[in-house]
Amino acid sequence: MEVVGLRSPSEGDWSRLRALQYSDIHKASRIRLFAHAIAATLVLTLFIGSIPIWILGIWMASVVGSVFYVGRIEQQFIGVARRSMSYQEFCRHAGAVAICAVPWVLALFFFVPHGNLAQQFGLWTLVAMLIAGSAVTSSSAPVSVIVFDLVVGVTGAGSFVISGDALFAIASFAFVLAMVAGALSSARTYLSARIAEAGVAEKDEVVSLLLREFEEKESDWLWQVDNNRTLRAVSPRFAFALGRTPAEVEGERFIKLIAGDDFTSGQVPRSLHDLAERLKRRESFSNLLVEVIIAEQRRWWELSGTPMRDNGGGYIGFRGVGSDVTEQRESDEKIAYLARYDTLTGLPNRLMLTEALGEAMRFSEQWRSRCAFLMIDLDRFKQVNDSLGHLVGDRLLKQVAERLQEVCTDNEQCGRLGGDEFAVVLRDATDHLVVDHVSDAIIEHLSKPYIVDNHTLFIGASVGSAIGPRDGQTVETLMRNADLALYRAKDDGRGMHCTYEPSLHAHAEERRTLELALRKAIANDELQLNFQPVVDAKTEGVASFEALLRWNSAEHGFVSPAKFIPLAEDTRLIIPIGEWVMIEACRQAMRWPAEIRVAVNVSGEQLLEPDFAATVVKALTATGLPAHRLEIEVTESVFLRDPKTANATLEEIVALGCSVALDDFGTGYSSLGYLRNNRFSTIKVDRSFVQGAAQESPESIAIIRAVVAMAQSLEMSTTAEGVETAEEADLIRSFGCTKIQGYYFGRPMGAEEAKSLVFRTRRAA
Repeated sequence: MEVVGLRSPSEGDWSRLRALQYSDIHKASRIRLFAHAIAATLVLTLFIGSIPIWILGIWMASVVGSVFYVGRIEQQFIGVARRSMSYQEFCRHAGAVAICAVPWVLALFFFVPHGNLAQQFGLWTLVAMLIAGSAVTSSSAPVSVIVFDLVVGVTGAGSFVISGDALFAIASFAFVLAMVAGALSSARTYLSARIAEAGVAEKDEVVSLLLREFEEKESDWLWQVDNNRTLRAVSPRFAFALGRTPAEVEGERFIKLIAGDDFTSGQVPRSLHDLAERLKRRESFSNLLVEVIIAEQRRWWELSGTPMRDNGGGYIGFRGVGSDVTEQRESDEKIAYLARYDTLTGLPNRLMLTEALGEAMRFSEQWRSRCAFLMIDLDRFKQVNDSLGHLVGDRLLKQVAERLQEVCTDNEQCGRLGGDEFAVVLRDATDHLVVDHVSDAIIEHLSKPYIVDNHTLFIGASVGSAIGPRDGQTVETLMRNADLALYRAKDDGRGMHCTYEPSLHAHAEERRTLELALRKAIANDELQLNFQPVVDAKTEGVASFEALLRWNSAEHGFVSPAKFIPLAEDTRLIIPIGEWVMIEACRQAMRWPAEIRVAVNVSGEQLLEPDFAATVVKALTATGLPAHRLEIEVTESVFLRDPKTANATLEEIVALGCSVALDDFGTGYSSLGYLRNNRFSTIKVDRSFVQGAAQESPESIAIIRAVVAMAQSLEMSTTAEGVETAEEADLIRSFGCTKIQGYYFGRPMGAEEAKSLVFRTRRAA
């Protein structure tokens, strides 16, 4: 059924198979027309006396017309092999063949009764010839054979049954079945042959495309050498790759030609040695990468070759293909370089440093020595980036890299880990003084002033070191421990070198667990505010309270602010915590008398947030606290990172009606420019000066008097912190400070106690 076309094949496309069957059927159209015309003419002569001539003429015309109609349809199948054949075309052709059989059916049924036995057998003979001819000429399309042969053949057998010749009826039917079976067998063979031809043609087309593609690629060429390894049958493309003409290189020694001047000096690349050995051993090779010299330029070829043999099996040379892969090789080398080197500084990157440290640790294990890993972080580099831009920062990093390379010897390898972090691997650190010497040299060299785009820049460096294998058995452990030592160096004041100690790991683990607990502190209601009173220096009445954050962790107990506040700033948890503090402080202040203000400390991380002013507005709106009752306390350090943003934010806060206090004045990077550019309402004198003045330190006394005089001239109030005794309070009053804060007037207390203190002092007054 699949061969006939009445069922879709299990493999292949129905329309494609039919196209293969019907691609040549148009060639039999003329033969069919000629055969039917002759048969019809013989029938005409056979029955001319028995059948009226006009009936025979009409019948003759119907035979020729039907055969011509089939031929017209079959002409449409020219070129069908280049497209798909539709099912409608299949049915149309089968129907046309059925129409072609109708005149012969009519002849068998209507001509035979008017003739004698000889005429009957003569007509059947002509019909049998047409049946056989159809089976031979149309076997490629078996459905047409089945339609014509069965329709006409069965009709012929029926005519014998009607005339009483049962034996001839059976013989006729058997003949028809044999013709149909033969046609089906031929159709199967024909279709298999066409499928095989189509497969071969497709493969030939693929091979042709591949060969054409190979020839069109300018970097691919064929090469051939004889048994003396001299070039033979040089193709124009191969000669072009050599930078010569075919005549110039014909008969030249292959290796000598591609080695250039290195062949004479004997300094031939290893890859050429490998190629020469393979040619000498007469062994095949594939995709062999060879370094060659062409026109005094170093290039890379990829060669494949196989030995040639004559009919007797004797070796006659080599033949192969090659291509110039110089661009690909350079691209691969560039990718490999980018994978292992920092693009900005040209130093080895983290990957290469990790490999170098691994090699140093293997060396130490083999020779029972020690190695070291130094982690370096630049101090104050972020201020350069923030104030002068990343372009200046990048140029500064390049100069840092150059200075690091100057410090390092053959025993050290430096590199950049990323950002402003660098590292040095010491291959041999058996002498423990070597690590200290290298670290001190790095700090000294990197701390010298830099000149970048007419800017004189001062930065420093902190170094953390770990010794292998003492401080770590693996690369990852050693790098982590050096990083812990670096954190200690930065916490201890920067610009120094710290070595790893096991206690640092415990400190880091504590820091990690504290961070996890701090992230849940707000949700677990573990944070609370204490309030320390600030009193009027003259009346000693409470003027305001400073809100102080406390954390009572369910897991760690009471945690010192000196421990968790820096952690919150490093992890940026200070942003949500600071927002909570702002709202809670304003909410508690609403329970105090209207003249009592609340002061909230704000870190640099909070102040430099783009929406910090919106946070203040949110707190005031949510609690209903008037803006003039909120005082924002900042330290001088906020102006070091991004003074422009800090000034703009403080201007917004002052515009809201809040006041701003400058805390810890004189202990940091004091500059009168801060006081000139910002509208501070209060300057707070640090407790260290108060304690110094109480001990009659002339420097502390002079500083306090200068600050008070400056504040008075700028119409600012002054608050002295850390007053613990009545004598200190009297001393501060004598200096002219307007407000006093310290344990003498009250320690930090809870919200309820602060409220009670306010109303108690008011009743006492």
